Amino acid sequence: MVFFSVVIPTYNRRPILEKCLRALEQQQISAETAIAGYEVVVVDDGSTDGTVDWLKAQASEFPHVRLFEQDHQGPARARNLGVQQAQGDTIIFIDSDLVVTPPFLQAHATGLEKGRQRLGSDRCFTYGAVINTCNFDNPTAEPFKVTDFSNAYFATGNVAIARHWLETAGLFDTAFQLYGWEDLELGVRLKNLGLKLIRCPEAVGYHWHPPFSLEQIPKLIDQESQRGRMGVLFYQKHPTWEVRLMIQMTWLHRLLWGTLSLGGFLNERTLRPLLAWLLKRDRPQLALEIARIFLNWYNVRSVYAAYRESQGLASS
Repeated sequence: MVFFSVVIPTYNRRPILEKCLRALEQQQISAETAIAGYEVVVVDDGSTDGTVDWLKAQASEFPHVRLFEQDHQGPARARNLGVQQAQGDTIIFIDSDLVVTPPFLQAHATGLEKGRQRLGSDRCFTYGAVINTCNFDNPTAEPFKVTDFSNAYFATGNVAIARHWLETAGLFDTAFQLYGWEDLELGVRLKNLGLKLIRCPEAVGYHWHPPFSLEQIPKLIDQESQRGRMGVLFYQKHPTWEVRLMIQMTWLHRLLWGTLSLGGFLNERTLRPLLAWLLKRDRPQLALEIARIFLNWYNVRSVYAAYRESQGLASS
């Protein structure tokens, strides 16, 4: 029998968090299942949008929710706090902009049990499906798309794992204070412990994000810059070719995105008229895919700049 603790860090996402928590209150658990019960551990990372006050006022609507608060310190510390406060023996990580289906917990429980029977131990974790959507009113109506496929080993958008393996690995590294990589870095440590990924497509979560707009571009560029810096931290901890590929620190990535962006000529300024034209024709996803040309170039440049900086500090 397992008791699930669903750990959710959140920061200024109250509207979609409401949908996330309501979906978790509607779980369908079979009487024959191995689930003893579940809780939802919400860690508010210093939100300023009224999330905490709303949750406290609506406590009766969410009987499974336990709320914890911290100053704004990032998702790594928030998830660590959630694990430390969790009462369950099995942790499920999702993000606060994920809306799950009623069989979600049941699917993870079944997947974990099948994995344990196949391996003869609990040295495994389940990885559910994540479908990206811009449909706020009805996020679960979105079909699965080719772009939704992920080959990540341990991405905290939708995973279930025995708590003791997280504690053995050492939880999330809080040095990852900027955007990106803290979950995949923990994944490397879990892989080194011999844990196997069990794909669990029946545990579906719909990852909502607002439709792409021109106003988002400065934030997206900043995220790529942060992701580049955190990528170098990732590589410093695990200096392998696999990590270099993950963080785009290879000559192939420099050539690919340098060529596609024409050495940076295709950027947020030169492509703005085309992006605006696509948005006017209600093609936000296509506009975003085109914007990824310069966003990835910003990321690659940030990776190499951060690496040169780290090498300079190391030699001084």
